[in-house]
Amino acid sequence: MNIGYYPGCSAKGSSLDYELSSAAVCRVLGLVSSEITDWNCCGSTPAHAISSELSAALCTRNLMQAAQQGADVVMTPCPSCLSNLLHAKERMKNPEFRKRVDELLDEPSRNDLPEATSVMQMIGRMFDAEQIASHVRVSLAGLRIAPYYGCLMSRPAELMNFGDPENPTLMESLLAACGATDILDFPLKTECCGAASGIPHRPLSSVNSGRILELATRMEADCIAVCCPLCQMNLDLRQKQAGRQAKTRFDMPVLYYTQLMGLAFGCDEKELGLDKLCARPDKVVDKIKALNTAVREAQGGKA
Repeated sequence: MNIGYYPGCSAKGSSLDYELSSAAVCRVLGLVSSEITDWNCCGSTPAHAISSELSAALCTRNLMQAAQQGADVVMTPCPSCLSNLLHAKERMKNPEFRKRVDELLDEPSRNDLPEATSVMQMIGRMFDAEQIASHVRVSLAGLRIAPYYGCLMSRPAELMNFGDPENPTLMESLLAACGATDILDFPLKTECCGAASGIPHRPLSSVNSGRILELATRMEADCIAVCCPLCQMNLDLRQKQAGRQAKTRFDMPVLYYTQLMGLAFGCDEKELGLDKLCARPDKVVDKIKALNTAVREAQGGKA
């Protein structure tokens, strides 16, 4: 299968650590993809809020670029990018809509646009738990993880094809394959963090993110595992704002699930972009090392 990789804008800037860790995990697993040449922004929230045709044109162009490279499928780490790509492909089935979109493109759109999926789904699709476990060098056993998907990854259910929209479990499955035994049943796993409201309406984002951080803290999580660049930014970068709104102080590491998988695979911390996190992940890394050392000592191995 020829896999085209669509990074999306944030992967080259604010969520570079997501791209680095995703690449590291895929490299270890042997999941090969080729970045789409001359890709463009999918439009994110602003484009489809202003014009469905413009949003679809931006995404259709990316899918056409991928098709020209011979891609059978396009994978992207970002739920927002994935949602836009999937919505565009679905809307282009309407002849009248397609005609309006084609007027915005340099050439008529193709009928054979490739499917789109997330990096997480592609990993789950291509590798079972045993195959993932075979690459684990440092187990995540004993680390208390709060899995958080955000509101986009599993909705709308009929389009995103991500299982139960209220209770997706793919992230838990991947982390469990890496040895994680203390994955919390996190009730807010698909609640909105405030998304793009962080700029036009900061208090809303602070309240929503604060609820998630507060619950993870109360449940004694060692970290929150995320899969969305915007969720990661709201929960990590804006912890002080959320704390002021909630009249408390948060110190909760917020890691991408790929960073946790990368740690389990023995990848270098810099290779995973851990130095880019605002809430320092040192205590997470230290606990993983301490737990594995304790296991080795109990088994009579070297510390």
